[in-house]
Amino acid sequence: MELTLNNGITMPALGLGVFQSPPEETTAAVEAALATGYRHIDTAAAYGNEREVGEGIRRSGLPRDDVFIETKVWVSDYGYDETLHAWEKAVGKLGVERLDLLILHQPAPGVFDKTIAAYKALEALLADGRVRSIGVSNFMPHHLERLLAETDVVPAVNQIELHPYFTQPDVQAADAASGILTQAWSPIGGITFYPGWGEERKNVMQDATIAGIAGAHGKTPAQVMLRWHLQEGRSAIPKSVNPKRIAENFDVFDFELTADDLARIDDLDTGVRNGPDPDQMRTERFAMVIPEA
Repeated sequence: MELTLNNGITMPALGLGVFQSPPEETTAAVEAALATGYRHIDTAAAYGNEREVGEGIRRSGLPRDDVFIETKVWVSDYGYDETLHAWEKAVGKLGVERLDLLILHQPAPGVFDKTIAAYKALEALLADGRVRSIGVSNFMPHHLERLLAETDVVPAVNQIELHPYFTQPDVQAADAASGILTQAWSPIGGITFYPGWGEERKNVMQDATIAGIAGAHGKTPAQVMLRWHLQEGRSAIPKSVNPKRIAENFDVFDFELTADDLARIDDLDTGVRNGPDPDQMRTERFAMVIPEA
């Protein structure tokens, strides 16, 4: 299943995410995903595993053009020249000459002038063919409004925290109004139960409503949540390093949720964010230096 971005580029709707995938496990996870049928891999400079993603793609034996590669520029590389160099670091680690989608990882409101400059660098990379599409991540409607006012190319994608317990309808609406595709990170609610993340949280994977829908379709809760994203027109990038889970997460194209199923899942939204607030400046984290290729 593919989605058409606002510049006409097509992108597989379902991809493998590698956030918090240890580098030593990432290559095998990517290789397993591509063997399963995935053709979209999402990584980021800040994840520290772009090199291993590239190795997994090479080991798959697939032609470069068969795999949609998405990665992200970290805040410490914002600024026009800095972001052009961030592209060089990314392609050097991934071992490719062009990226399919390059996005800004955070709005970084405290240094938004640098965010704008970084996005203008993405526009230049797009214009000369070094990337096929550009976008943003964790941008709220007010961030998008300013970005659109000061730049020329509408982002193709906005990747945000989005799972049944946190659906961000205002962000989805703002994306849709501008022709931006919403892409879900933590699409099956991993952030609601990731060990060591913080305070005790309600695990979306154990939600009774989702369990009931899964039982009715003979599917798992994760498969139901991924199908929910796809039927509502979003991209989703579930993360796993377990080959069985990777395959399970891809097995979502042989059933369909009913309108009632979709509505019941939509109604689970709590409005409570589990990940970092995009309006906060995490100065120490944002200063993390991305190594050279």
